Amino acid sequence: MPLLLASTSPYRRELLGRLGLPFDTARPETDETPHAGEAPAALAARLAVAKAAAIAALHPQAWVIGSDQVAEFDGRPIGKPGDRAGALAQLTAMSGREVRFLTGLCVLRHDQAPLTALDTTVVRFRELSGEEIARYVDAEQPYDCAGSFKSEGLGISLFEAIESRDPTALIGLPLIATARLLREAGYRLP
Repeated sequence: MPLLLASTSPYRRELLGRLGLPFDTARPETDETPHAGEAPAALAARLAVAKAAAIAALHPQAWVIGSDQVAEFDGRPIGKPGDRAGALAQLTAMSGREVRFLTGLCVLRHDQAPLTALDTTVVRFRELSGEEIARYVDAEQPYDCAGSFKSEGLGISLFEAIESRDPTALIGLPLIATARLLREAGYRLP
């Protein structure tokens, strides 16, 4: 059965590769604008389904994996910082605070009901000085990461604790749930 990852994220591609299944990637053309009043968890779930559905419509014989992660800080979604100034501002605001990372997941074939999951990971940042934040941002340049850090790299040094059911979820694709949904779709995994 053909398998497609509805993402061109190198992080998600590397994670899915760990499962040992052959797959291709495709860029979904999906509007990621939150709806008025949409909760971060609902946004992550909706976008995961929308990304999978966009690719499944183009490849009707394939199973498609869609995933989207929304960082929630003070009840609001926060996005990727985009540049150094944005990363410095995000990390300064999050110093000593908690951020929830909601990762929506969907495995879908165009003629099947979507298989879905939602993972929540809570990151507790330690108190960070401006100098520590600047050193980190200059070292890893996490401009394409929601929350302005790479937990699989030096970003781990920014935290006091991580609460998670799945350590891969924070990187962008919860492999425990992905493996479960792929088994439900008929893929053979250990």
